[in-house]
Amino acid sequence: MGLVLTAAHLSFVGWLMLRPHYVPWVAAPNLRPFGTIRADLQMEPFEAARRLLEGLLLLAPLGVLLPMAGGRIRSPSAGSFARTVFAGLMVSLSLEFLQTVVPGQIFDVDALLLNTAGVALAYLAIVPAARRMLRRRGFGALTRSRSQGSSPRATRVGIAP
Repeated sequence: MGLVLTAAHLSFVGWLMLRPHYVPWVAAPNLRPFGTIRADLQMEPFEAARRLLEGLLLLAPLGVLLPMAGGRIRSPSAGSFARTVFAGLMVSLSLEFLQTVVPGQIFDVDALLLNTAGVALAYLAIVPAARRMLRRRGFGALTRSRSQGSSPRATRVGIAP
């Protein structure tokens, strides 16, 4: 189920972000960190909050969907967090690079930062608590029974005379 939801979300994000925008003028790509964020913060508060939240929320569901797709309840938190944030960063970077070939779209390093921060915040807000709840309800026993050691092996039989 997690893989299906992840694929559906990524399809939607791809459709949303890789549509051409036919505009008469396109700004230069932003390669300076926090340049766009600073410009957004100089706008009126509602518009600034909307733009920043757009960047944070675009890929935030991946912070929950990627660990869910992995299906591990008893996974080391730091490793799972690092894998999830790295995967979110790579998805965001791929989208930003793909946008450069779409008319009207530009590369923006701040979008990369906001998308990755959104993935990290969603993970921290939901995944540890959800795993803790699933372990308390006994779903952890399903993963424990599969990983109780190596599989049994047949005894060695010598060569027949």
